[in-house]
Amino acid sequence: MYTAGMEWLNYHHLLYFWTVAKRGSIAQACEDLRLAQPTISSQLHALEESLGEKLFARDGRRLVLTETGRVAYRYAEEIFALGSELTDVLKGRPRNRPMRLLVGLSDLIPKLIAYRILQPALAMKGGIHIECYEDTPEKLLLSLAAHDLDLVLTDAPAHSASRVHVFNHLLGSCGVALFASPPLAKFYRKRFPNSLTGAPFLLPMKNSMFRQILDQWFEANSIRPRIIGEFQDTALLTMFGQAGEGIFAAPMAIEREVRRRYHVAPIGDLGERMTEYYAISAERKIKHPAATVISQVARQKLFGAATKG
Repeated sequence: MYTAGMEWLNYHHLLYFWTVAKRGSIAQACEDLRLAQPTISSQLHALEESLGEKLFARDGRRLVLTETGRVAYRYAEEIFALGSELTDVLKGRPRNRPMRLLVGLSDLIPKLIAYRILQPALAMKGGIHIECYEDTPEKLLLSLAAHDLDLVLTDAPAHSASRVHVFNHLLGSCGVALFASPPLAKFYRKRFPNSLTGAPFLLPMKNSMFRQILDQWFEANSIRPRIIGEFQDTALLTMFGQAGEGIFAAPMAIEREVRRRYHVAPIGDLGERMTEYYAISAERKIKHPAATVISQVARQKLFGAATKG
């Protein structure tokens, strides 16, 4: 689509320039492009006119790139490499160049959960280049709708009333457990859950689904916790828990990692209370190969194992 005021680059002209520069002469380019020499010469001249710069200079009978020509050639190399990659990706053909996956991570998702969800993509043949962006779910969904992201990972589905048209894919659900430093865990494990009234708690912010699950469980069990702190960053919350400042909750799908990494002990779990995790895409069906892999592994192994356990 042409936008008024925008300078338009003729990619046919750029292709002829790139071929001449790569082959070293117009004659060689004519063989590759199956075009007459006057045609290519006139197209090169048209490109130089549109750019307002000379791209080639004569060195005897040879054509050599000018400084501007070398800059243009580097960009042309990238442009046509990306074009070739786009064709291969859409046709499902593997590429030597690592596949790129742009992921938006809700700032409410535990970092260990995000890592476990994304980890299977790293083992894909051909390599993968993952770019992770963390923000609020609302901002991430706007980027997803604008196709600036391939996928968004969050702990709640996008609502139908959302300003953007996206599709929810449930990756799985798992139970929730409470953890603390070993001395705290030993003390509050006795008479659980009645022992938790007045106990020091480290909680996520109230706008998170995880916090809602905890608040509902507190209410159902008549527990009045002593809230030491509320955190937007789950990694920081866990660090406070590791230091023995209070009790914190974590998904049971990562229980082993939480215990091993932070040297904490479990107190008990929230019974039938479950936390859910979603992949959200701009299309009805997830098409990106890496996104497909992480979705399948999450359902079958990460959350599947947690549900069975």
